[in-house]
Amino acid sequence: MMNRNFNDWLSKFKASISNYSYYVDFNKIYGNVDKIKIELNILNSLIGSQNIEEEFRNIIFKYPETLECIPVLLAVRSNEIFVKDEFDEYLFKFNKMVYSIDDYVKFMKETGLFDLLENHLINNLYDYVLGVEAGLDSNGRKNRGGHLMEDLVESYIVKAGYEKNVNYFKEMYLSDIEKRWGLDLSAMSGDNTSTKRFDFVIKTDNQVYVIETNFYASGGSKLNETARSYKMLAEESKKVGGVTFIWFTDGKGWNSARKNLEETFNELDTLYSINDLENGVLNNLE
Repeated sequence: MMNRNFNDWLSKFKASISNYSYYVDFNKIYGNVDKIKIELNILNSLIGSQNIEEEFRNIIFKYPETLECIPVLLAVRSNEIFVKDEFDEYLFKFNKMVYSIDDYVKFMKETGLFDLLENHLINNLYDYVLGVEAGLDSNGRKNRGGHLMEDLVESYIVKAGYEKNVNYFKEMYLSDIEKRWGLDLSAMSGDNTSTKRFDFVIKTDNQVYVIETNFYASGGSKLNETARSYKMLAEESKKVGGVTFIWFTDGKGWNSARKNLEETFNELDTLYSINDLENGVLNNLE
């Protein structure tokens, strides 16, 4: 690995590693909507209503639990919604009524929900909320994206013959590594990194490999800081016998931070990409 060429290595970075489940978590969506299915069906009676304010009052009086599904009609997860108008400000709660029914009627009217229902702009609140939930779920792509690289690396760890909780471990704190294998990692614990948690740890007969993973599809200031911090960690790890730091990273976002990445590449022989994984780099651990 000593003769690697940085530009060749970087040129093989992937644009994306998104899988089928990355875009929308439909099981989560169906579950969220089914929790309020009854309440939504009750509110369906307001669609096309000729007397929507009065009918809404009656519904809230008879079925106050229907209030709980109002926020999601506005694509809001919380059961509280703050509103300020020219006269006053309100913090509406929807798990219980904190204002008069007149205030909740005004809320429905001013936010446009009455118009949505009264003028038959939708046919079914259940289907409507499915769409809202799909939109809200797209916000979760960042979190799912963060796990995609972890899942990919783990699949290659397993392919290399390692067994979870036997000779490879997931999300392990530096202090737990010290206790398990009797190591002194104080050289790697500067700047409060004793609370550092590694994505994976692989234990072979001769080494403990501590592993970090990430993927950046787009650029940003965070990449420079990431490269600098892992360069420092690489330098610190060399002071510890029996421990090797491995960093798996990839993504076209690194093109905007290539200088800092190259500095780490020159310092850390065990900086690898997805292409390295595909070429069996984990099969050669000592």
